[in-house]
Amino acid sequence: MIGFIYFFLIFLAFVTFYPFWNSFVISLNEGKDTMLGGVTFWPREFTWENYEVVFQDKRLLNAFLVTILRTVVGTFLSVLVTALLAYGLSKKELIGRKFFMIFCLLTMFFSGGLIPTFVLVKGLGLMDSFWAMILPTLVLVWNMIIFRTFFQQLPNGLEESAKIDGAGNWQIFFRIIVPLSGPVIATLSLFTAVFHWNDWFFPSIYITSENLIPIQTLLRQVINSNTVTSQMGQLDAGALSHMMEAAKVTGKSLQMATMMVATIPIILVYPFIQKHFVKGVLIGSLKE
Repeated sequence: MIGFIYFFLIFLAFVTFYPFWNSFVISLNEGKDTMLGGVTFWPREFTWENYEVVFQDKRLLNAFLVTILRTVVGTFLSVLVTALLAYGLSKKELIGRKFFMIFCLLTMFFSGGLIPTFVLVKGLGLMDSFWAMILPTLVLVWNMIIFRTFFQQLPNGLEESAKIDGAGNWQIFFRIIVPLSGPVIATLSLFTAVFHWNDWFFPSIYITSENLIPIQTLLRQVINSNTVTSQMGQLDAGALSHMMEAAKVTGKSLQMATMMVATIPIILVYPFIQKHFVKGVLIGSLKE
């Protein structure tokens, strides 16, 4: 029985990881050779040329900077505002606490829809601006519930002793509550950062300027393109002609290389907060 469990887990891990590995292998294989098929676990004709083409695209560096800035700013503001809201709702003495909690919960089940949201963003003057990718998702109710549950588990004596010493609500929150919330902050920061890094939908609706397009939206444009030439429009004409003649770069190999460039950075973040991950995920299931 134990042997079957190990076999099943290994098989499940393989099935989960193989598509990513195969994409990575294709990104390191010559495009012409990839078209012949049979490239599975290792590159048959190893080359860095796919990545050279990707990094010569002037849009890529700008898209990376936009994505990094959006992820950092969006994650920081979202976690901060969500934690502040949860801290207030965790207090039983808050007037209208149940009303505000129900109001927040309703937004998890009923939303205004795409068109009303678009009209709202346009009405606020956020169209084609950096903040159009930040403000519409600033407060995440599910994260707020996890924060609130964690705050309710903290001993009341901590805050009472701080108040006796003359600390105000802001001092209590930032100097006592936040330092004690490391695991939940780390976990929800990861979830929020992954959302901002991977999101391509909001920028495709609200952003029209090319200098504000994030990496995932650029990746979507690459994947949806049917020709290599359209993806390498930023390259020097001579270099492009040479690569096309050599047939070392194809649409599929270019897509895989761009996907790896867009995916690997956020994956590398996980090991740094893994020690907080399990504890943070379980917090919301301990107590209501």
